[in-house]
Amino acid sequence: MKPIRHFSEIVDACKAKPKRTLAVAYGEDPHTIGALARAINENMIDVIITGSKERIERIARDEAIEPSIFTIIDIPDEVSATKEAVRLVRNGKAHFLMKGLCATSIYMKAILNKEEGLMKEGALLSHVSIAEVSTYPKLLIMSDAAIPIVPTLKQKIKMIEYCTEIAHRFGIEKPKAAIICAIEKVNPKMQATLDAAILSKMADRGQIKGVIVDGPLALDVALSRESAKVKNLKSEIAGDADILIVPNIETGNVLYKTLTLFADARLAGIALGAKCPCVVCSRNDTVEFKFFSIAVGLLLL
Repeated sequence: MKPIRHFSEIVDACKAKPKRTLAVAYGEDPHTIGALARAINENMIDVIITGSKERIERIARDEAIEPSIFTIIDIPDEVSATKEAVRLVRNGKAHFLMKGLCATSIYMKAILNKEEGLMKEGALLSHVSIAEVSTYPKLLIMSDAAIPIVPTLKQKIKMIEYCTEIAHRFGIEKPKAAIICAIEKVNPKMQATLDAAILSKMADRGQIKGVIVDGPLALDVALSRESAKVKNLKSEIAGDADILIVPNIETGNVLYKTLTLFADARLAGIALGAKCPCVVCSRNDTVEFKFFSIAVGLLLL
């Protein structure tokens, strides 16, 4: 399989897959409805939306979308609508899940609920972003901008594994994961650099499989061979990273938004660790970002 390097190729791959059903939690905003309509029109998915039927139909018509293309379950309450979307997946009536206008905290709480949620036993729920940047030759897979606040070493191992799973689905046989820190040397006063060194050695010894891991690496070295050359730093990953593992939620969140605002990047967001891919987009993400997120979720089924 030729490695996937662009979102358009992800969409093409999804069109070749059997059609699946997506449950959308509280899908009452124009961008979500627009992305869903595009995915339906491209024959990728069927859609069940929970939320206020009246508001969903009104928004759809305002966007020149025929509401009858959706199955709508009329639940005006945000919390109840989100729980019902999760229940649809749990009961096998939908194959994967998407966040609509509901708050991220409500969405995550419903997924993480021990009795009625979607978590695999002992799994970590982690957010993965995929970015297509015009100045970089391939897709970047990044974790975590949204869920673990300061991930532990154990959590970082799972984050690498989730990103590696996505990279393999993109046809990258041996992805390169950079453990991002502020510096390239281990500093005992900086826990992120200690974690990076441990993760690198674990991968060297086969404790983390299917991926090349190196760190600590600053962002410029991970993405620029020229920067590595200037710093006289030798790394198999330098300038060629497929995966970026950031040290904390602030770093991930700022990186995601910087790419959006200043690099004209196209992005997608997905949470892994549950029984199905869970699409996670910011409420103000564009139709295009949400459509690409749906495509990534579908590809991972």
